[in-house]
Amino acid sequence: MIKEIAQITIKPGMDKQFEQGVSQATPLFLRSHGCHGVQLFRSIEQPEQYTLVVDWETVDDHMVLFRESPEFQQWRGLVAETFAAPPNVHHVSKVL
Repeated sequence: MIKEIAQITIKPGMDKQFEQGVSQATPLFLRSHGCHGVQLFRSIEQPEQYTLVVDWETVDDHMVLFRESPEFQQWRGLVAETFAAPPNVHHVSKVL
């Protein structure tokens, strides 16, 4: 199991729209091969900064199967206009 960590900065005043888009997109993630969960966190100090954490079986489940799926296009369609910059995405695995 790995975690996709996406640091997302949104445009000022678009927090409600972004959060609603992530909520609507959650089923898209969950029905995708290898996805086991989605969480969204918002920074206290920088409220336009969010961290999206998605649990995947493998990096390929995210980077190949999901990224090449219609669900990815739908996800981006729900939230892309709220992005102030492209998300910074990386993957981590638990070591302890």
